[in-house]
Amino acid sequence: MTDNDTVRDKDAVTEKDTVTSRVRTTMFRPPAAAAFATVLCGVMLAACGGETGRTAATATSTPHGYVDGAEEAAEPQSRLVVADGDGRGVRVLDLLSGEATELAGDGAVTGAVTDGRFAFLSGGNRTRVIDSGVWTVEHGYHNHYYRTEPGAAGTVAGTVTGAWSDTALTALARDDGTTVLLDREALESGEVEERDTVDGVAVPYDRHVVVATGEGVAVRERDGGEVADLDVTCEDPGDAAVTTRGVVFGCGGGAVLVDSDDGEFTGEAVPQPDGGAGAGPFRQRPGAETLGAVAGRDGAWLFDAAEPAWTHAGTGPAAAAAATGPDGPLLVLTEDGVLHAHAHAHAHAHDAETGEETAATRLLDGDVPDGVTIAVDTDRAYVNDPAAATVHEVDYRDDLRVARTFDTDVTPSLLVETGR
Repeated sequence: MTDNDTVRDKDAVTEKDTVTSRVRTTMFRPPAAAAFATVLCGVMLAACGGETGRTAATATSTPHGYVDGAEEAAEPQSRLVVADGDGRGVRVLDLLSGEATELAGDGAVTGAVTDGRFAFLSGGNRTRVIDSGVWTVEHGYHNHYYRTEPGAAGTVAGTVTGAWSDTALTALARDDGTTVLLDREALESGEVEERDTVDGVAVPYDRHVVVATGEGVAVRERDGGEVADLDVTCEDPGDAAVTTRGVVFGCGGGAVLVDSDDGEFTGEAVPQPDGGAGAGPFRQRPGAETLGAVAGRDGAWLFDAAEPAWTHAGTGPAAAAAATGPDGPLLVLTEDGVLHAHAHAHAHAHDAETGEETAATRLLDGDVPDGVTIAVDTDRAYVNDPAAATVHEVDYRDDLRVARTFDTDVTPSLLVETGR
């Protein structure tokens, strides 16, 4: 299949769809240094307020979220970090230019997570930190978008299973039940500087750190001081996600939603419907209030933090799932390689079942291997296909149309999207 076969003629075609078939043959060849450095060179978003008309390079005051050496851009700078499970290499794909940066492999990779900018690639009881070089900074009712060159940024001991950040901390949950807190400013400078290790799953939120353990959920200061114990329990805490409605912790048999109102934190337990299977790792459109999770042989879960409530999609055995937001479908990749889209339905109106299936397409041939995931942003989903050495870009708002396919020169065993 070529790009010309997969992209339909449309009156309005997004920038992502304009890259032609040359992308398939060139995207994972290392770009010339000069060519990569000049992508969007000089395109800078005017800073806010009194800085209108000045770029980050020339402004007399520092724009919100600016990092020395970065360029500010007028739109999100999305990239994919793709890792070969056998350690043959890492590729950072720029989704605007179609070009890729080649980073050397450094041992086997068995897991990959992201905090929106950094990719954390685990293997051999250590985790390699990759700076994708793109990120978004929220600032009131608008965002700032930045880009710089990608590269390696050190290692962390242990296997990282979740990653979340604010302006001061990066929290990395590990498979031994602890979370290591890194200094964010140092990490952005390419240094791994550990500030603390916390028992349980710890997530930075509203200038504090929320910690879930088997004994309960607590709020603490960034420096470790206790603030409050919340009147809620989270048996066997696993994954977590930050949404527009608060922090969601995955727990045995359900979830806990923690929110803050003017510095007052509250926690609410949200059990799964009776007989529901446990939830796998959460996958979401960054920051959105809905979460997708695999429900084992039973299909997939949709957790809506606005309700809050769980709903279930009975797709059959699921390999990956992701929620695209309150206005988009729940995406489920079943073990036979078929991608399904289910309309978002509220639990109280549909007896704990999601809305009807709105689209389905065969995306992978054969059984889906471990490590295949669905990464989503505001209008696209990305699915790695290790057997075909391909990454599929899917327009989930257009009947799961395959908008682009990217051939890779390493096996795309694991994938995360950054920059949002």
